[in-house]
Amino acid sequence: MVSFVVEKSQRMSASQNLVSEATRSIISLPKKKLLKNLEIINDGERINAWVDSMRASSPTHLKSLPSSIFSQQQLSSWIMQHPSALEMFEKITEASGGKQIVMFLDYDGTLSPIVDDPDRAFMSSKMRRTIKKLAKCFPTAIVTGRCIDKVYNFVKLAELYYAGSHGMDIKGPAKGFSRHKRVKQSLLYQPAGDYLPIIDEVYRQLLEKTKSTPGVKVENHKFCTSVHFRCVDEKKWSELVLQVRSVLKEYPTLKLTQGRKVFEIRPMIEWDKGKALEFLLESLGFGNSNNVFPVYIGDDRTDEDAFKMLRDRGEGCGILVSKFPKDTDASYCLQDPSQ
Repeated sequence: MVSFVVEKSQRMSASQNLVSEATRSIISLPKKKLLKNLEIINDGERINAWVDSMRASSPTHLKSLPSSIFSQQQLSSWIMQHPSALEMFEKITEASGGKQIVMFLDYDGTLSPIVDDPDRAFMSSKMRRTIKKLAKCFPTAIVTGRCIDKVYNFVKLAELYYAGSHGMDIKGPAKGFSRHKRVKQSLLYQPAGDYLPIIDEVYRQLLEKTKSTPGVKVENHKFCTSVHFRCVDEKKWSELVLQVRSVLKEYPTLKLTQGRKVFEIRPMIEWDKGKALEFLLESLGFGNSNNVFPVYIGDDRTDEDAFKMLRDRGEGCGILVSKFPKDTDASYCLQDPSQ
C-alpha cells in the first residue's frame, strides 16, 4: 500500500513539474496561444486521470496487484462494515419480518459472471430457476444498464419487472404473468424518451471513431450507450479515452461515466438506478410505506445510486457483489453470482 501511494505521489509530482516547466516555457507567448497550450496540458492531465481510474476499477488489474495492497487490518475493517449477506441472513430476514419484500437485481456481475464478450453473459439454468422461484414469492425486478430487449433475451422470465438503460426504460410484467395484486401490468416509463435520436447518433459515431482500436465493443442500449474496453490492450486506453471524448464534446447534454471496464454514455437528466427503484416502489404502492423491505443486489458503480437511496430511506438493504473492498453504500456483501 505504501509503495502504491509513493508511486502515485511521484506521478503527481512529475505531472506538476511538467505543468510548471511547460508554463515557464510559454509565458512569453501571445495570450491566445498561451491559453491554447495550457488547455492541451490540462486535457492531458484529465486523460491521465481517466486512465488511472480505469486501472483502479479494473477487476483484472486488482487481481494482478500484490495481495498485501489490502492489509489484513483493512480487509477485516471492511468486512466488519459490510458483512457477508449469507452469514447475516437470519438478521436480514428478521428485519424484514411482517413487511413486503421487493427484490431488485442487477444483471452483469450479479446474476451472470463478468465475461469478455457482453453478448455471451449468459445466466445459468440454476440461476434462472432461482429467480423464477423468487418472483413467485416477491415482486422482482431486473435493474440493468442493458436495454430491456437484450437482458430479457438472457433472463427469459415474463413475470419480472425490467428497468433497462440504467433505469431509463421501465416495463412491468407481461399481461397475465404477475402474481402480485399491486402490480400495474400496463406499466411503461421512459424518462429519457427525447434522447433516442441523440443516443443513436452517438452510437454510430463511437462505432466509427473507435474501430481503429482492437478489442473495443460499442453497444446501443436504447437510452444510453456503452464502450467496453475489457479486451483492449492497456497501452491503448489513453487513445480510447481521446476517441470517446472527441465524440462527446459535441453533445453537452450527455454525460460520461465509468464502470467495470466500460464507459457509459447517458443523458444528463436526474435519473439513475436509485430513481428507478423509487419509481418501482411507488408503482407497487409502497412510495411512502413503512411496510416494505426492498433488497437491491448489484456489483458496479451505477448500483451505488440504488444503495444510497435505500440507506437514505432507512429501509431494506443493499448487497454489493465483490471480491475486493470498495467504497460503497451497501450494507452487506457477496463474493460472486454463485453466492
